[in-house]
Amino acid sequence: MLPPSERQRPEEQSMANEVPAVSAAIRLVERIAAEAPRAVSAGILAQALGLNRSTCYNILATLQQAGWVNNLGNRSGWTLGPGLSALAGLGDEAILSVIKEEVERLCRRLGLVVFAAQEDGSGSYTVVAVGDPGRGVRVTVDVGDRFPFSAPGLMQAFWAFRPFDEFVDLARSRLVERFTEFTSTGLDELSAVFTQVRERGYGCSIRQFNVAHSGASSTVFGPGGQPMLALMTMTFSSELDWDNLDRVGPSIRDAAARATARIGGSTPGRESLVHAAT
Repeated sequence: MLPPSERQRPEEQSMANEVPAVSAAIRLVERIAAEAPRAVSAGILAQALGLNRSTCYNILATLQQAGWVNNLGNRSGWTLGPGLSALAGLGDEAILSVIKEEVERLCRRLGLVVFAAQEDGSGSYTVVAVGDPGRGVRVTVDVGDRFPFSAPGLMQAFWAFRPFDEFVDLARSRLVERFTEFTSTGLDELSAVFTQVRERGYGCSIRQFNVAHSGASSTVFGPGGQPMLALMTMTFSSELDWDNLDRVGPSIRDAAARATARIGGSTPGRESLVHAAT
């Protein structure tokens, strides 16, 4: 007979018993993590883990409330949520894979060229992913293409969410170029533009970079709530103008928000947005 010190207490025996719902939740998260950054449908998850669909959906909904998983909507499937992605810290390749998926998804939805760009050390922006509908006459953008600091749509995506005085300091050392007669270049004017970008969640460049081209942009945020990448569409100004911007802009915004969630990023809170305006 074991001495008292080595006997398992009743409460320890109870703790050792497997709780089915918890076990299922763990297995769901493990399976989603194994497929990351690809999304997995609830049907595949239920079948692979031997769960009925109702139980699977209920557990996924609970995990989503905790920020552990994320539903991409429109039957697109489930990925790790911002809570776990931030803890796990996705690598550069995984992040780029997510961005490529969102760029291609948005390209298919809009039927327009869509690309993602990041800041480089020179203050310019470099294209890292492109979605091309592959039909008709269109504006072409390639991976590796570079845009200048004051390219309107990209500048809005990166600088509308940072303190404006930082932008002013940088604008004094780098030219805010007037590319066309429609380009906003004055600091007061740009401050108002940045405010509008924060309010609606997307920026635009309607004939401001090239009179023949227009675009809409939005921001992908990193774990610290800082701008990490920009998603942007570019097309002919005959296809995108002020009249239909409210159709394209929200689609860009939603794609950027989904990418932010998938990579474990966080959208700035209200206080951060107020700070960015000062």
